[in-house]
Amino acid sequence: MLCIGAAALLSSCSSGSAKKGKGNNISVTTGWPLNDKRFGGFEVANYQGQQTPIGMVFVQGGRFVKGITDDEMPTVENNDQRRVVSVSSFYMDETEVANVSYREYMFWLQRVYGADYADIIVREKPDSTVWRSALAYNEPYVRNYFNMAAFDWYPVVGVNWYQANDFCLWRSDRVNELLAIYAGALKPNATQSADDNFNTGTYLNGQYEGTQGSHPHRDLDPNGAGVRPLRLSDGVFLPDYRLPTEAEWEYAALGLIGNNPSPENKRRRGEEVETDRNIYPWGSKNTTRYGLHNQYQGEFEGNYMRGKGDAMGVAGGLNDNGFYTTPCKSYLPNAFGLYNMAGNVNEWVMDTYRPNSNMDVNELDPFRGNHYQKLKLQDDGTIEEKDSTGRLIYVDVTDADIAANNRYETRTGNLNSYRDGDSLSNVGYDYGRNSLINDSTKVYKGGSFADRQYWLSPGTRRFMQGNLSSCTIGFRCIMDRMGSQDGDNQPGGNSFGRQKNHKR
Repeated sequence: MLCIGAAALLSSCSSGSAKKGKGNNISVTTGWPLNDKRFGGFEVANYQGQQTPIGMVFVQGGRFVKGITDDEMPTVENNDQRRVVSVSSFYMDETEVANVSYREYMFWLQRVYGADYADIIVREKPDSTVWRSALAYNEPYVRNYFNMAAFDWYPVVGVNWYQANDFCLWRSDRVNELLAIYAGALKPNATQSADDNFNTGTYLNGQYEGTQGSHPHRDLDPNGAGVRPLRLSDGVFLPDYRLPTEAEWEYAALGLIGNNPSPENKRRRGEEVETDRNIYPWGSKNTTRYGLHNQYQGEFEGNYMRGKGDAMGVAGGLNDNGFYTTPCKSYLPNAFGLYNMAGNVNEWVMDTYRPNSNMDVNELDPFRGNHYQKLKLQDDGTIEEKDSTGRLIYVDVTDADIAANNRYETRTGNLNSYRDGDSLSNVGYDYGRNSLINDSTKVYKGGSFADRQYWLSPGTRRFMQGNLSSCTIGFRCIMDRMGSQDGDNQPGGNSFGRQKNHKR
């Protein structure tokens, strides 16, 4: 579950910060001394590698068969056709984002924007009316689910796709702000308001200064000011949080690392082997019940609707022990350490929905929904001033930009419909007349407390307009793994006897 505590974040993230040190002080290109003001002051950090962020687990990437796994025809409408793809490594929230975490977000918005931009608070608030049903009495959930302490660690719902993305942006900035404070570059600023708030982009581009910390970064440039703001190359800041792609979510849910009979460890290098294909996140068995012969045998491993009108069994023998949602750390995690990748609530993923997305998919980190943007520049080529909320301004990459750069394989910067609904295909969705599909149609996966067992399989997929929300849909964040694909910060590639900690 997501909760950002200063001490926990420090212990979890600060060990990945870069330090100046021996062994990294000579250029392998010119032989000139590095990190030395007398020789020009070019700085190279002794980076120790990316650490696992608080509330997340490491998901080592790899190859898998994307698409439906149960015994059904691979052309079932809305579900992926089977296709071998690979995804790169990443970090993922071990649970769905909880109510208490989203309330922290709303509290920050109110504190920073409440006086000037009340519309932002209204726009980002979860829709509690998603609990209403015409023939059911759910008003206690409408009034209490998001705000009452009893539901602190239950998954937030009523959040649409756009709100989930905004949460990811906010989380990225808050985590990086705290890391800058721990690094001594900034002091805490509890009076930020309107455009005067820390944003990673504006800070790196010199449009946010804040209050200088007690240990500012020394500027080794002989022409510099003596101290300087942090740079990405200092190794302090983390990459952005974001929603997972459909492929990343599905790969993480399957947890196929648990199907490797001889995974890599300190004594062996592992084998490129999987014993079975998983139907559900909790292993290769085709059942939703715990199978080991102990006191837990037969217990349900997910929160879902077993049959018509059967939400949790009978009194004295509740099956999944959950009527609607359950706490985020209910049930057992899968082999990657992820909770509730099946049942409890569905989860938004980043992809735009198209029925045929898997028929012509990229084999490496597949994703549908690229909409390329660039920083807005002024006439003199400098970056445009930040907007009234304190963020950098981005504009769409135009068709003219694409035409001027022959590296692009496409003729447009908006690829939501590329080869499935655009001029290159024979498909026309014509939202509102022929279909309910447009660029705001987004994918969600995982099954919920209201779904039958079929939807618990990670290969199943459904869609909804991104501006809508539901009491059965939540989300979780991921973060890209930068550098090697190994979670122990060892260099990429095979060493063949060389020291594994060799950095160059």
